Amino acid sequence: MIRQNQRFLTQIYVLADLLCTLLMFLAAYWLKFTSGLMTHYNTLPFNNYLLWGTVYSFAAVLIGFYVRFYAPRRRKSFSFDILKIFQVHGLSFLGLLSLLFIAKEVHISREFLAIFIATNISGMIAYRYALKIILFNLRRKGFNKRYVLILGAGAVGRSFYDSLMQHPELGYEVIGFLDDYQSGHADAHSHMKPILGTMDDLDNILDKFMIDEVIIALPLKAHKKYAFIIDKCEKTGVKTLIIPDFFDLLPARPFFDNFAGMPLINVRDVPLDELSNRLLKRAFDIIFSLIAIIITSPVMLFVYIGIKLTSPGPVLFKQERMGLDRRNFNMFKFRSMHVSDPGTADTQWTTQNDPRRTRFGTFIRKTSLDELPQFFNVLAGHMSVVGPRPERPFFVEQFKEEIPKYMIKHHIRPGITGWAQTNGLRGDTSIHERIMHDLFYIENWTFFFDLKIIVKTVTKGLINKNAY
Repeated sequence: MIRQNQRFLTQIYVLADLLCTLLMFLAAYWLKFTSGLMTHYNTLPFNNYLLWGTVYSFAAVLIGFYVRFYAPRRRKSFSFDILKIFQVHGLSFLGLLSLLFIAKEVHISREFLAIFIATNISGMIAYRYALKIILFNLRRKGFNKRYVLILGAGAVGRSFYDSLMQHPELGYEVIGFLDDYQSGHADAHSHMKPILGTMDDLDNILDKFMIDEVIIALPLKAHKKYAFIIDKCEKTGVKTLIIPDFFDLLPARPFFDNFAGMPLINVRDVPLDELSNRLLKRAFDIIFSLIAIIITSPVMLFVYIGIKLTSPGPVLFKQERMGLDRRNFNMFKFRSMHVSDPGTADTQWTTQNDPRRTRFGTFIRKTSLDELPQFFNVLAGHMSVVGPRPERPFFVEQFKEEIPKYMIKHHIRPGITGWAQTNGLRGDTSIHERIMHDLFYIENWTFFFDLKIIVKTVTKGLINKNAY
């Protein structure tokens, strides 16, 4: 049912995108030439603008197909849509500028073009978000369903079922399970869909029910059955997806590579390994840090004076931390403690009511003002605005033996703030939970994820009750 409607839904998306682009074109034209809000010298008739707007619209649709903007996105987050919108309309706009140059259309308004691209992207994001919310609500109410059959009623199959039930907005409904060892799983399935039969019943189940996808969640020792299962599903036109029995060893989004003609699973794919992502993040870090330093310079001057007046010693405190690729660097902070032996600070945790703190130091630690000099670390390339917090080498040596996957955090630059910190994991909190959040960030990095973390850092406040 859904398979038959997918082409129709794609056509609806294309028509809606064309309509949205047309409306944004008219809005931009009205704003520039008709509203009276802007001065204009319109030397071209409306038809010329309409012609180029039409060319742009169809180019955006063609590029959208090329970059798979119209592929099914039921399992994708909205940030994926936003990235695709910028990609599609960025390329389309560059193409339009190239055509205008070739056609020597020099009299077209540059202000109009700027308004058009800005309103178009904004309108597209708004309408796609509204559509996403509508589809989520419809799926929660039972519409637009996809029907799933799970092969394997063991731990892997049950874990997948439980995860699926936590996301009703995706619109998936499990028909049931197939398993050759039904008696061993009967008790565990009391709250789940029934076990409909064994693997030998696959043909009958596919004929009896309207199934869109078959999820293979069998143990590794049953891999000999995969070819038989996939062949049966493909003959019926049903999609097949495989959950590997070792899925708990894989990242949230495993990457499939190819080596000498053989498919390989990249166990730890990091989005920031891609040069384009690294350049984007680095450019943002530099711009954001410069702006932050300029804005907070009066605050840093206040902290500088406060430290000078309340305790003898240097204003800045530098401490060795481990960063990108396990290389050490000196991280800067405003000094919040009395001057002491550096070895003590490098090997000892700060505790509640720590006698080493100054009174003013307690204030700047609670308000995170002691972290402001780290924007200079960001400019130097030692740190990023967002990333896992760096740790002292002494404790890294301990944690890498005690905390599984601890050293993976050093695949990217450490940050001033991070996903763990915005979820309350600062100061005296669980190291294990922090690493789980850091790994999620590393494996799921996007530019908009960074923006989300920065916004959460600001809106949730910089005061840290766990900062001693």
